[in-house]
Amino acid sequence: MHDTLLLVDIQNDFLPGGALAVPEGDAVVPIANRLMPHFSHVVASQDWHPADHGSFAAHHPGTKPFDIGELDGLEQILWPTHCVQHTPGASFASGLDIARIDHVVRKGDDARIDSYSAFHDNGHRKATGLADTLHARGSRHLFVMGLAADVCVKFTVLDALAEGFVVTLITDGVRGVDMTAGDTDAAIQLMHEAGARIGTTVQLIS
Repeated sequence: MHDTLLLVDIQNDFLPGGALAVPEGDAVVPIANRLMPHFSHVVASQDWHPADHGSFAAHHPGTKPFDIGELDGLEQILWPTHCVQHTPGASFASGLDIARIDHVVRKGDDARIDSYSAFHDNGHRKATGLADTLHARGSRHLFVMGLAADVCVKFTVLDALAEGFVVTLITDGVRGVDMTAGDTDAAIQLMHEAGARIGTTVQLIS
């Protein structure tokens, strides 16, 4: 068995038809289901926004989704309203085998700051507690997949490396927003240069 599989934001709003759909986002669901039995621990992050979250373009008059604005002193991409707490869009993908998930970490629940990483908010003002949980159970090596490669996966991997974990990015288990063409490839390259190992489902299972 491998150590810990970290599933990033595999939620309805990030799948095709969702409020912030990632192209081919649904393709990661069967990959996650295939991998989970091969891990001692499975952790999932969940974007969990209050309805009045300051990252939503709807709360910034005169702007549209994907404009660049500001939130509490930080530059902020303004997003479509997504993953609002207790709505179907915030739920894990219906096809995801959630019975195998043994810990869920929710992020983005402070309306004043966005939280891409599963470990910290974007200003590194507050930790989610995930690092402490993983250290307490003796996890050393995290295998990361999910949505979106060029946003929440990227920041989760960079924070995991900074927290001292060995990290393997499962490249066939991620899809990106690609607001600018090539963003996903650039994100994978950045994660690799920061110290992440690169792997695929086939390599892990074999």
